[in-house]
Amino acid sequence: MKTTMLRICLALSCSLPAAATLAGPLKVGIAAEPYPPFSIKQSSGQWSGFEVELVQRICQEIKEKCQITEVAWDGIIPSLNSKKIDVIFNSMSITPEREKVIAFSKPYYYTDAEYVAPKASKLTLTPEGLKGKVIGVQSSTVNADYIKKRYGQVASIKYYNTQDELNADMAAGRVDVMLLDALAASDFLKSKDGAALESKGMAPRDPIFGPGVGAGLRKSDVVLKRKFDDAILKLRQDGSFNAIQKKYFKVDISVK
Repeated sequence: MKTTMLRICLALSCSLPAAATLAGPLKVGIAAEPYPPFSIKQSSGQWSGFEVELVQRICQEIKEKCQITEVAWDGIIPSLNSKKIDVIFNSMSITPEREKVIAFSKPYYYTDAEYVAPKASKLTLTPEGLKGKVIGVQSSTVNADYIKKRYGQVASIKYYNTQDELNADMAAGRVDVMLLDALAASDFLKSKDGAALESKGMAPRDPIFGPGVGAGLRKSDVVLKRKFDDAILKLRQDGSFNAIQKKYFKVDISVK
């Protein structure tokens, strides 16, 4: 009987890796709206960009087949926890509030937040200086949390589902100033729509911004988190991260 049971257990154990393989590719969630140079959607429908290339390299390192999966930004965490996607890899800052509902990998990049406004405007970036002004910011971001904390009592804050929508309103003069990721600001200011705008300075490194951007994972996926952590460290150490970031940025965005 013991021998028979052992054979059954061994047979079941041997079948487990095959079942895992048949589960399908790892679904990497990114927002459906492009966020260049981090995520860029080609006319063919294929995705490219810094984060797309980096996560593909991570997937190679952890020996997983990964599939880029589009979801709405404001529903990206529910999509993760409901298992519509397996990983968020979309410039999501690590914050205490988010850590209550999901786990994060080690941070893989950090950038400052930058104020952008018309060149002709004279702004002082204090609560008194922006009193009565209309401040634009993308919703569900650490930038939005910071703007609400610093200016919520004195300014009118307009929240946008996407950065593209905010950029359009900024260019059209429907907001007085906006706060966004400094690298995204750099690209926007070089565009036609950003020609009449300029940087008004960086936001201070407030704790509300967190330690940087990490991959979002379900709290139950402990093994997958460890794999991502190990891969991020390895790519940082062997120069792979640096080689990828140099394709897209002139400044170092690695976590120190």
